[in-house]
Amino acid sequence: MKYVFLSLLMIVVAHHIHAQKNPSFEEVISLKSVNSVSIAPNGAHMVITKSSVDWEENRYDRELWLSKNGSEPFQLTNNPDGNSSNAKWSPDGQWIAFTSDRGDKNQIYAIRTEGGEAFQMTHAKNGMFGFEWSPDGSQIAFLQSRDRKEEMESREDKFGGYAVEDEEFSPNEIWLIDFSPELLNQRPLPDNESDSIYNEAIQARLLIDSATFSVNDFEWSPDGKYIAIEHQPDPLRNSFFKADISIYNMRDSTVNLLVSNLSYDGLIDWSPDGNSILFVSHLNDSTSNYYLNEHFFRIDIDGNNLLELAEDFDENIYNMSWQRQGIMGIAWQRSKRPMLRIDPSTGETTVMGPGPERIGSLSFSDDGTKLAFIGSNDDDLGEVYMDHFPMVNPKKITSSTRQIEDWNVAQSEMITWKSEDGTEIEGVLHKPQDYDPNKKYPLLVIIHGGPTGISTPAPAPSYVYPMLQWLNKGALILRPNYRGSAGYGEAFRSLNVRNLGVGDAWDVLSGVRQLEDEGIIDGEKVGAMGWSQGGYISAFLTTNSDKFKAISVGAGISNWMTYYVNTDIHPFTRQYLKATPWSDKEIYEKTSPMTNINNASTPTLIQHGEFDRRVPTPNAYELFQGLQDNDVPTKLIIYKGFGHGINKPKERLVATWHNWQWFAKYIWNEEVEIPME
Repeated sequence: MKYVFLSLLMIVVAHHIHAQKNPSFEEVISLKSVNSVSIAPNGAHMVITKSSVDWEENRYDRELWLSKNGSEPFQLTNNPDGNSSNAKWSPDGQWIAFTSDRGDKNQIYAIRTEGGEAFQMTHAKNGMFGFEWSPDGSQIAFLQSRDRKEEMESREDKFGGYAVEDEEFSPNEIWLIDFSPELLNQRPLPDNESDSIYNEAIQARLLIDSATFSVNDFEWSPDGKYIAIEHQPDPLRNSFFKADISIYNMRDSTVNLLVSNLSYDGLIDWSPDGNSILFVSHLNDSTSNYYLNEHFFRIDIDGNNLLELAEDFDENIYNMSWQRQGIMGIAWQRSKRPMLRIDPSTGETTVMGPGPERIGSLSFSDDGTKLAFIGSNDDDLGEVYMDHFPMVNPKKITSSTRQIEDWNVAQSEMITWKSEDGTEIEGVLHKPQDYDPNKKYPLLVIIHGGPTGISTPAPAPSYVYPMLQWLNKGALILRPNYRGSAGYGEAFRSLNVRNLGVGDAWDVLSGVRQLEDEGIIDGEKVGAMGWSQGGYISAFLTTNSDKFKAISVGAGISNWMTYYVNTDIHPFTRQYLKATPWSDKEIYEKTSPMTNINNASTPTLIQHGEFDRRVPTPNAYELFQGLQDNDVPTKLIIYKGFGHGINKPKERLVATWHNWQWFAKYIWNEEVEIPME
């Protein structure tokens, strides 16, 4: 009898050990993640940027971790007051330069590969961004905005404070600083003394002192004799349409314009032999940059041998780099994101494999024979991998997914349905672990932004929506890749041109209808929500449908005219609606949620950042007032100090609670109090 009791006890204990738990909001928000990876020039080591949550300081903290010879990464930096990121290896692999805001401004620091103290390399007055080692490792070039402090103080002293729209800016300039390991090797000295000695001897200097443009990006040539520069007339956001590419000659300090189409021309990389550059362009089309495929080219630096690449590939390509083995990149293919190879001599594109279902942040060794990347599959979090090229058996370096191994996570599958006009739409359907096909579940529809974003399977999706908690409460979640989404080709991304909201609503409602027809959801318990463009579609559904019991509008457009005159990206509206409010009032009315505000009846939560320039707050107040005037239950919450996204953990937590509270009331008929402790 004793042995039977012990056996039963062991079974109970084993069951307890392996029992899965429902994570809290805080646990989901606190998930650590890998953000980027950079492999050493010889391919032996890699530096990884990891992100974690600092609840006490209310911030997301990024630090550098180092993996040697494929071993478990160890922490390399620890900035208690800010972030360390953007790591780049010195050409000899002995140093890692990175950016950090451990002072009052973002600066470049350098740390030995063997570890130790980090040395501050720059003292940019306005903070720096974007830097590159010279090929011989003797210099670092970096960007900073022109210092106008004295000029602005003098103006304010004489005339007080004012600002002229589209004229208050400081161009971005390239600066150079010498890198001297000899001075840094004077350690051990107190940190401040060593930095002082270094910075007294080494001063940054402006590369081009008479530039009439603002620099967006730059790349050293492999031999260090040239710098390719992407520049635009000024640093204003919408001036990117006028970006061109020039070549700076380090020997004679001349700047020669190389690529100058009427629309955007963007620098990507040099060829390994230094004779050509790779660039992206919208050519002479400034009317459809947001949704048509980009064009990729190679061109010799003397202006000859222009060749368009990847003409056979119907999607945009990202994270491109020119290696000896070809031009590498990644691209969405429906809900997958494989690695691609483009033949630089023919322009033909090949999808590479094997590998994780979604690849990002590619990094190659100098000879292109080894690579590191971040990858994820449907059931795991993003992990860092390394392998030889071409990939055969990628080795996983990190173990982020261990954080959720005892959680009840989402079961994800891709489903398709036909929209109202016959267009095939795909979406992610998340189910709870204990899903019962014989039950009818409440449905929550979560709509991505963009519109050229994309939703993919994931074990623990979140943002400000408590997805895992809803699943574990007994709901299904649908995340539709509505028309306009990435991954389905140029024609699909163009389907909501002059049809915003209208066609998007077809795609959402038809997906809900299919699940209802299949008998797996309760059609009387359906909610919808989304942020940015997803918030706009949610607002459109609020005023154009009575299907939903509750809706949450996050940073959403309610009136395209109000949006147009306030946003920081006016061309977006002109391109999608093919008009201004003054040239075609009807299309602005057709696609605006406010047009049918008198038909609204769905209880609607509105969430918005106080200083949102992308979708300014007048859109939130307009929808709120219209709903109030029509006696529709509504609540407007402004998150203080935030722009277009909620990027601090405490506010993300309370925004999550606000959504939990809203849908609990209208889907489950429950009143929920937000805990204050």
